Amino acid sequence: MQSRMATLEDVAREAGVSQQTVSRVLNKPDVVSERTRDKVILAMQALHYVPNRSAQLLAGKSAPLIGLITASLTLHAPSQIAAAIKNHAGAHQLEVAIAMPEVADYVSLQARLNEFRAQNIRGAIINLPLEANIAEKLASENTDICCLFLDISPETDVSCVRFDHLDGCGACIRHLWEMGHREFGLLAGPESSVSARMRLNSWRETLHRHGVSNAVTVFGDWSAASGWHNAFKLLHQYPKISAIVVANDQMALGVLSALAQLNRSGSRAVSVTGYDDTADSLYFQPPLTTVAQDFNKLGKRAVELLIKQMTDPQIRIRELLPTRLVIRQSTWPITGQTGNEQAQLITELKTLVEKL
Repeated sequence: MQSRMATLEDVAREAGVSQQTVSRVLNKPDVVSERTRDKVILAMQALHYVPNRSAQLLAGKSAPLIGLITASLTLHAPSQIAAAIKNHAGAHQLEVAIAMPEVADYVSLQARLNEFRAQNIRGAIINLPLEANIAEKLASENTDICCLFLDISPETDVSCVRFDHLDGCGACIRHLWEMGHREFGLLAGPESSVSARMRLNSWRETLHRHGVSNAVTVFGDWSAASGWHNAFKLLHQYPKISAIVVANDQMALGVLSALAQLNRSGSRAVSVTGYDDTADSLYFQPPLTTVAQDFNKLGKRAVELLIKQMTDPQIRIRELLPTRLVIRQSTWPITGQTGNEQAQLITELKTLVEKL
Protein backbone atom coordinates (compact mmCIF):
# COMPACT_ATOMS: atom_id res chain seq x y z
CA MET A 1 0.00 0.00 0.00
CA GLN A 2 1.36 3.40 -1.02
CA SER A 3 2.13 5.73 1.90
CA ARG A 4 0.29 9.03 2.03
CA MET A 5 1.98 12.19 0.74
CA ALA A 6 3.49 14.53 3.31
CA THR A 7 1.42 17.59 4.16
CA LEU A 8 2.26 21.16 5.12
CA GLU A 9 1.49 20.19 8.73
CA ASP A 10 3.98 17.31 8.56
CA VAL A 11 6.72 19.63 7.31
CA ALA A 12 6.00 22.19 10.03
CA ARG A 13 6.19 19.49 12.71
CA GLU A 14 9.44 18.07 11.29
CA ALA A 15 11.07 21.53 11.10
CA GLY A 16 9.72 22.69 14.45
CA VAL A 17 8.02 25.77 12.98
CA SER A 18 4.47 26.91 12.31
CA GLN A 19 2.52 26.03 9.18
CA GLN A 20 2.47 29.75 8.37
CA THR A 21 6.28 29.78 8.33
CA VAL A 22 6.35 26.82 5.93
CA SER A 23 3.89 28.66 3.69
CA ARG A 24 6.11 31.73 3.72
CA VAL A 25 9.13 29.66 2.69
CA LEU A 26 7.09 28.40 -0.27
CA ASN A 27 5.58 31.71 -1.31
CA LYS A 28 7.81 34.51 0.03
CA PRO A 29 11.18 32.97 0.99
CA ASP A 30 12.91 36.37 1.19
CA VAL A 31 10.91 37.33 4.32
CA VAL A 32 12.13 34.25 6.22
CA SER A 33 15.56 34.07 7.84
CA GLU A 34 18.13 31.89 6.08
CA ARG A 35 18.43 29.60 9.12
CA THR A 36 14.68 28.99 9.24
CA ARG A 37 14.50 28.52 5.45
CA ASP A 38 17.21 25.88 5.60
CA LYS A 39 15.37 23.99 8.41
CA VAL A 40 12.13 23.99 6.41
CA ILE A 41 13.84 22.96 3.15
CA LEU A 42 15.64 20.09 4.90
CA ALA A 43 12.32 18.94 6.36
CA MET A 44 10.70 19.06 2.90
CA GLN A 45 13.51 17.00 1.44
CA ALA A 46 13.39 14.46 4.27
CA LEU A 47 9.64 13.99 3.85
CA HIS A 48 9.71 14.21 0.02
CA TYR A 49 7.16 16.98 0.31
CA VAL A 50 5.63 18.28 -2.96
CA PRO A 51 3.84 21.66 -2.71
CA ASN A 52 0.17 21.64 -3.63
CA ARG A 53 0.16 23.98 -6.60
CA SER A 54 -3.65 23.88 -6.90
CA ALA A 55 -3.96 25.18 -3.35
CA GLN A 56 -1.44 27.92 -4.12
CA LEU A 57 -3.45 28.94 -7.18
CA LEU A 58 -6.63 29.14 -5.08
CA ALA A 59 -4.70 31.34 -2.65
CA GLY A 60 -4.03 33.77 -5.49
CA LYS A 61 -0.53 32.69 -6.47
CA SER A 62 0.08 32.57 -10.21
CA ALA A 63 1.75 29.56 -11.76
CA PRO A 64 3.84 28.07 -13.11
CA LEU A 65 7.13 29.56 -11.97
CA ILE A 66 10.68 29.63 -13.28
CA GLY A 67 13.64 30.71 -11.20
CA LEU A 68 16.26 33.39 -11.76
CA ILE A 69 19.47 33.49 -9.72
CA THR A 70 21.18 36.79 -10.42
CA ALA A 71 23.78 39.29 -9.27
CA SER A 72 22.55 42.42 -7.51
CA LEU A 73 19.89 44.28 -9.47
CA THR A 74 21.54 47.57 -8.50
CA LEU A 75 24.06 46.78 -11.29
CA HIS A 76 23.15 47.81 -14.83
CA ALA A 77 23.49 44.57 -16.78
CA PRO A 78 21.80 42.24 -14.22
CA SER A 79 18.85 44.62 -13.80
CA GLN A 80 18.33 44.90 -17.57
CA ILE A 81 18.57 41.14 -18.05
CA ALA A 82 16.17 40.44 -15.17
CA ALA A 83 13.63 42.90 -16.57
CA ALA A 84 13.83 41.23 -20.00
CA ILE A 85 13.45 37.75 -18.49
CA LYS A 86 10.37 38.78 -16.48
CA ASN A 87 8.83 40.47 -19.52
CA HIS A 88 9.31 37.54 -21.88
CA ALA A 89 8.37 34.98 -19.22
CA GLY A 90 5.09 36.83 -18.80
CA ALA A 91 4.41 36.43 -22.51
CA HIS A 92 4.58 32.65 -21.90
CA GLN A 93 2.28 32.87 -18.83
CA LEU A 94 5.23 32.24 -16.52
CA GLU A 95 6.13 34.06 -13.33
CA VAL A 96 9.72 34.51 -12.18
CA ALA A 97 11.03 33.84 -8.67
CA ILE A 98 14.22 35.89 -8.18
CA ALA A 99 17.08 35.04 -5.81
CA MET A 100 20.15 37.25 -5.27
CA PRO A 101 22.79 35.39 -3.22
CA GLU A 102 25.39 37.56 -1.53
CA VAL A 103 28.20 35.29 -2.76
CA ALA A 104 28.34 33.13 -5.86
CA ASP A 105 29.78 29.98 -4.30
CA TYR A 106 28.45 26.44 -4.61
CA VAL A 107 26.83 26.33 -1.15
CA SER A 108 24.90 29.56 -1.65
CA LEU A 109 23.72 28.64 -5.13
CA GLN A 110 22.69 25.14 -4.06
CA ALA A 111 20.63 26.67 -1.24
CA ARG A 112 18.82 28.89 -3.75
CA LEU A 113 18.10 25.88 -5.99
CA ASN A 114 16.76 24.03 -2.94
CA GLU A 115 14.39 26.94 -2.33
CA PHE A 116 13.25 26.73 -5.95
CA ARG A 117 12.74 22.98 -5.56
CA ALA A 118 10.55 23.59 -2.51
CA GLN A 119 8.40 25.88 -4.67
CA ASN A 120 8.12 23.15 -7.31
CA ILE A 121 10.20 25.18 -9.76
CA ARG A 122 11.70 22.95 -12.42
CA GLY A 123 13.67 25.45 -14.48
CA ALA A 124 16.23 28.08 -13.44
CA ILE A 125 18.22 30.75 -15.29
CA ILE A 126 21.53 31.49 -13.55
CA ASN A 127 22.97 34.90 -14.39
CA LEU A 128 26.16 34.95 -12.36
CA PRO A 129 29.79 34.74 -13.53
CA LEU A 130 30.65 31.19 -12.46
CA GLU A 131 33.75 29.05 -12.65
CA ALA A 132 33.30 25.97 -14.84
CA ASN A 133 33.56 23.47 -11.98
CA ILE A 134 30.79 25.19 -9.96
CA ALA A 135 28.40 25.46 -12.92
CA GLU A 136 28.99 21.84 -13.94
CA LYS A 137 28.49 20.58 -10.37
CA LEU A 138 25.22 22.50 -9.98
CA ALA A 139 23.90 21.11 -13.26
CA SER A 140 24.92 17.52 -12.54
CA GLU A 141 23.63 17.46 -8.96
CA ASN A 142 20.25 19.07 -9.70
CA THR A 143 18.98 17.01 -12.61
CA ASP A 144 15.36 17.62 -11.56
CA ILE A 145 15.84 21.37 -12.21
CA CYS A 146 16.83 22.46 -15.72
CA CYS A 147 19.66 24.99 -15.30
CA LEU A 148 20.50 27.50 -18.05
CA PHE A 149 23.63 29.62 -17.51
CA LEU A 150 24.24 33.11 -18.95
CA ASP A 151 27.75 34.06 -17.78
CA ILE A 152 30.26 31.22 -18.01
CA SER A 153 33.44 30.47 -19.92
CA PRO A 154 33.13 28.82 -23.36
CA GLU A 155 34.58 25.48 -22.26
CA THR A 156 32.02 24.91 -19.49
CA ASP A 157 29.99 21.77 -20.22
CA VAL A 158 26.48 22.99 -19.36
CA SER A 159 23.49 24.46 -21.18
CA CYS A 160 24.03 28.16 -21.80
CA VAL A 161 23.18 31.22 -23.83
CA ARG A 162 25.77 33.99 -23.66
CA PHE A 163 27.30 36.92 -25.48
CA ASP A 164 30.32 36.56 -27.74
CA HIS A 165 32.95 38.47 -25.73
CA LEU A 166 35.68 37.69 -28.27
CA ASP A 167 33.68 39.41 -31.00
CA GLY A 168 33.00 42.56 -28.95
CA CYS A 169 36.45 42.90 -27.44
CA GLY A 170 38.10 42.16 -30.77
CA ALA A 171 36.02 44.90 -32.40
CA CYS A 172 37.35 47.46 -29.88
CA ILE A 173 40.97 46.56 -30.54
CA ARG A 174 40.52 46.46 -34.34
CA HIS A 175 38.79 49.87 -34.33
CA LEU A 176 41.64 51.45 -32.36
CA TRP A 177 44.28 49.71 -34.47
CA GLU A 178 42.73 51.03 -37.68
CA MET A 179 42.95 54.54 -36.18
CA GLY A 180 46.68 54.14 -35.74
CA HIS A 181 46.92 53.20 -32.06
CA ARG A 182 49.82 50.95 -31.09
CA GLU A 183 50.33 51.69 -27.37
CA PHE A 184 47.49 50.17 -25.31
CA GLY A 185 46.43 50.19 -21.68
CA LEU A 186 43.95 47.54 -20.55
CA LEU A 187 41.63 48.19 -17.58
CA ALA A 188 40.06 44.84 -16.72
CA GLY A 189 37.42 43.97 -14.13
CA PRO A 190 38.23 42.00 -10.96
CA GLU A 191 40.56 39.05 -11.47
CA SER A 192 38.04 36.88 -9.60
CA SER A 193 35.34 37.56 -12.22
CA VAL A 194 34.89 35.07 -15.04
CA SER A 195 33.46 37.82 -17.29
CA ALA A 196 36.42 40.09 -16.60
CA ARG A 197 38.90 37.36 -17.44
CA MET A 198 37.10 36.47 -20.68
CA ARG A 199 37.16 40.11 -21.83
CA LEU A 200 40.83 40.50 -20.90
CA ASN A 201 41.79 37.28 -22.71
CA SER A 202 39.85 38.43 -25.78
CA TRP A 203 41.68 41.78 -25.84
CA ARG A 204 45.03 40.06 -25.48
CA GLU A 205 44.24 37.49 -28.15
CA THR A 206 43.33 40.20 -30.66
CA LEU A 207 46.37 42.31 -29.76
CA HIS A 208 48.59 39.25 -30.17
CA ARG A 209 47.26 38.78 -33.70
CA HIS A 210 48.39 42.34 -34.44
CA GLY A 211 51.83 41.72 -32.97
CA VAL A 212 51.28 43.65 -29.72
CA SER A 213 52.53 41.98 -26.54
CA ASN A 214 53.42 44.96 -24.33
CA ALA A 215 49.94 46.25 -23.38
CA VAL A 216 49.88 47.37 -19.73
CA THR A 217 47.11 45.75 -17.64
CA VAL A 218 45.50 46.87 -14.38
CA PHE A 219 42.40 45.54 -12.59
CA GLY A 220 39.42 47.50 -11.30
CA ASP A 221 36.22 46.65 -9.41
CA TRP A 222 33.67 47.79 -12.08
CA SER A 223 33.15 51.18 -10.38
CA ALA A 224 33.78 54.66 -11.79
CA ALA A 225 36.07 55.36 -8.83
CA SER A 226 38.35 52.43 -9.72
CA GLY A 227 38.41 53.68 -13.33
CA TRP A 228 39.57 57.09 -12.13
CA HIS A 229 42.37 55.69 -9.92
CA ASN A 230 43.52 53.13 -12.47
CA ALA A 231 43.73 55.68 -15.28
CA PHE A 232 46.45 57.49 -13.31
CA LYS A 233 48.13 54.16 -12.56
CA LEU A 234 48.21 53.19 -16.25
CA LEU A 235 49.57 56.51 -17.44
CA HIS A 236 52.10 56.64 -14.61
CA GLN A 237 53.41 53.18 -15.58
CA TYR A 238 53.41 53.89 -19.30
CA PRO A 239 52.99 57.55 -20.37
CA LYS A 240 53.12 56.60 -24.08
CA ILE A 241 49.65 54.97 -23.92
CA SER A 242 47.39 56.36 -26.64
CA ALA A 243 44.33 54.15 -26.00
CA ILE A 244 42.75 52.70 -22.84
CA VAL A 245 40.41 49.74 -23.34
CA VAL A 246 38.01 49.35 -20.41
CA ALA A 247 35.93 46.34 -19.33
CA ASN A 248 32.71 48.26 -18.57
CA ASP A 249 31.18 51.69 -19.05
CA GLN A 250 31.25 52.76 -15.39
CA MET A 251 35.02 52.34 -15.14
CA ALA A 252 35.35 54.10 -18.49
CA LEU A 253 33.47 57.07 -17.00
CA GLY A 254 36.14 57.26 -14.29
CA VAL A 255 38.90 57.08 -16.91
CA LEU A 256 37.38 59.95 -18.89
CA SER A 257 37.13 62.01 -15.70
CA ALA A 258 40.79 61.37 -14.90
CA LEU A 259 41.86 62.35 -18.41
CA ALA A 260 39.83 65.54 -18.19
CA GLN A 261 41.59 66.35 -14.92
CA LEU A 262 44.88 65.94 -16.75
CA ASN A 263 43.59 68.38 -19.40
CA ARG A 264 44.21 65.69 -22.01
CA SER A 265 40.68 65.11 -23.30
CA GLY A 266 40.76 68.48 -25.05
CA SER A 267 43.94 67.53 -26.92
CA ARG A 268 42.39 64.14 -27.74
CA ALA A 269 45.62 62.36 -26.85
CA VAL A 270 44.10 59.23 -25.28
CA SER A 271 41.21 57.26 -26.75
CA VAL A 272 38.87 55.30 -24.46
CA THR A 273 36.47 52.42 -25.12
CA GLY A 274 33.94 50.87 -22.72
CA TYR A 275 31.73 47.81 -22.63
CA ASP A 276 27.93 47.38 -22.11
CA ASP A 277 26.54 50.51 -23.87
CA THR A 278 24.66 51.68 -20.79
CA ALA A 279 21.99 54.30 -21.42
CA ASP A 280 24.21 56.99 -19.86
CA SER A 281 27.26 56.27 -22.01
CA LEU A 282 25.85 58.39 -24.83
CA TYR A 283 25.98 61.40 -22.47
CA PHE A 284 29.49 60.93 -21.09
CA GLN A 285 31.94 63.70 -21.92
CA PRO A 286 32.93 62.86 -24.56
CA PRO A 287 30.24 60.31 -25.59
CA LEU A 288 31.70 56.84 -25.12
CA THR A 289 32.69 54.35 -27.80
CA THR A 290 31.50 51.05 -26.33
CA VAL A 291 30.28 47.51 -27.03
CA ALA A 292 26.51 47.03 -27.07
CA GLN A 293 24.96 43.82 -25.78
CA ASP A 294 21.26 43.26 -26.52
CA PHE A 295 20.02 42.39 -23.02
CA ASN A 296 16.42 42.19 -24.22
CA LYS A 297 17.39 39.54 -26.78
CA LEU A 298 19.36 37.64 -24.12
CA GLY A 299 16.33 37.61 -21.81
CA LYS A 300 14.04 36.50 -24.62
CA ARG A 301 16.30 33.65 -25.75
CA ALA A 302 16.95 32.57 -22.16
CA VAL A 303 13.22 32.12 -21.53
CA GLU A 304 12.63 30.38 -24.86
CA LEU A 305 15.56 28.01 -24.44
CA LEU A 306 14.71 27.20 -20.82
CA ILE A 307 11.17 26.25 -21.88
CA LYS A 308 12.68 24.03 -24.59
CA GLN A 309 15.04 22.49 -22.07
CA MET A 310 12.22 21.83 -19.59
CA THR A 311 10.25 20.10 -22.37
CA ASP A 312 13.22 17.85 -23.15
CA PRO A 313 15.66 17.80 -20.18
CA GLN A 314 18.08 15.53 -22.06
CA ILE A 315 19.06 18.14 -24.64
CA ARG A 316 22.16 20.30 -24.23
CA ILE A 317 21.65 23.91 -25.30
CA ARG A 318 24.50 26.21 -26.30
CA GLU A 319 23.85 29.51 -28.06
CA LEU A 320 26.12 32.49 -28.71
CA LEU A 321 24.66 35.99 -29.16
CA PRO A 322 26.45 38.73 -31.13
CA THR A 323 27.73 42.03 -29.76
CA ARG A 324 28.04 45.35 -31.61
CA LEU A 325 30.62 48.14 -31.45
CA VAL A 326 29.05 51.59 -31.07
CA ILE A 327 31.52 54.26 -32.22
CA ARG A 328 31.22 57.69 -30.60
CA GLN A 329 33.55 60.58 -29.81
CA SER A 330 35.82 59.03 -27.16
CA THR A 331 38.07 57.47 -29.82
CA TRP A 332 40.01 59.28 -32.50
CA PRO A 333 42.99 58.80 -34.84
CA ILE A 334 46.41 58.76 -33.20
CA THR A 335 48.42 61.97 -33.28
CA GLY A 336 52.12 62.35 -32.64
CA GLN A 337 53.31 63.36 -29.16
CA THR A 338 56.47 65.34 -28.64
CA GLY A 339 59.03 64.65 -25.98
CA ASN A 340 58.04 67.90 -24.22
CA GLU A 341 54.40 66.75 -24.06
CA GLN A 342 55.43 63.41 -22.55
CA ALA A 343 57.60 65.15 -19.96
CA GLN A 344 54.73 67.50 -19.10
CA LEU A 345 52.37 64.51 -18.68
CA ILE A 346 54.80 62.77 -16.31
CA THR A 347 55.08 65.96 -14.21
CA GLU A 348 51.29 66.31 -14.04
CA LEU A 349 50.92 62.68 -13.02
CA LYS A 350 53.50 62.96 -10.25
CA THR A 351 51.71 66.03 -8.89
CA LEU A 352 48.33 64.31 -8.91
CA VAL A 353 49.64 61.06 -7.41
CA GLU A 354 51.12 63.03 -4.51
CA LYS A 355 47.65 64.51 -3.83
CA LEU A 356 45.83 61.12 -3.86
